[in-house]
Amino acid sequence: MGRMSAWEALLLGVVEGLTEFLPISSTGHLTLLFHLLGLPVESDPFLKTFLIAIQLGAILAILLLYGRRFLVDRALWLRIGVAFLPTAAMGFLLYPFIKGVILGRDDVVVFFLFFVGLVLLFADRLAERARFRDATELPLGRVALIGVFQGLAALFPGTSRSGATILGGLLLGLSRKGAAEFSFLLALPTMLAAVGYDLLKSAQAVPEGGYGLLLLGFLAALVTALLTVRWMLGFVKRYGFRPFAYYRMALALLYAYFFLR
Repeated sequence: MGRMSAWEALLLGVVEGLTEFLPISSTGHLTLLFHLLGLPVESDPFLKTFLIAIQLGAILAILLLYGRRFLVDRALWLRIGVAFLPTAAMGFLLYPFIKGVILGRDDVVVFFLFFVGLVLLFADRLAERARFRDATELPLGRVALIGVFQGLAALFPGTSRSGATILGGLLLGLSRKGAAEFSFLLALPTMLAAVGYDLLKSAQAVPEGGYGLLLLGFLAALVTALLTVRWMLGFVKRYGFRPFAYYRMALALLYAYFFLR
């Protein structure tokens, strides 16, 4: 932790807020940024915890933007709960593997950055014939499958939680806007559970002064996530998800060139 400065924590929080809800992999971007800053995320327990804990800022942004709908829409509650169950089961059972083996692996990040971008190109075309405008119209079986997509994202850094849920929504008949908004809302229980569980397990990894850095990253992620979510919905309505798919594949190639040689 001694190697991380306040400005680095601030920068990492900004990148988290910018990338968490875009289908471009926040973990992939943050892992790359850790490399560029010379911070050993693969071997430092605090840095791994920081990588997960700053997601709380992004969670609060969604509560501020969608809290009213989340509280009053019972059909949405049901679908969020159904989608969350397979995610929670997969995350709980595989937590040691994710945290100890997978998180921070460059080769895994590169592969899934590129692969999900490729599939997203195909799925975006399906959205032109979407059967469902909103997640509350989805049959519960399809909702559960979106939860499986999200659970797979937790296994493989570079996949992107938002990217996986958006991809699942598009493949299962949701409109672009419907897939994006359900991805935002499904983040609430998913990220709260993941962050809370990690902090409970990793509290001893936070040294003196570490909580100040976590708070700084949290606030930076909150502000940037608020701005990003509002921007994304308008962008997707005009251009779809293809620009994000191309961006993912280009980033994967750059990442591989600099860090896998």
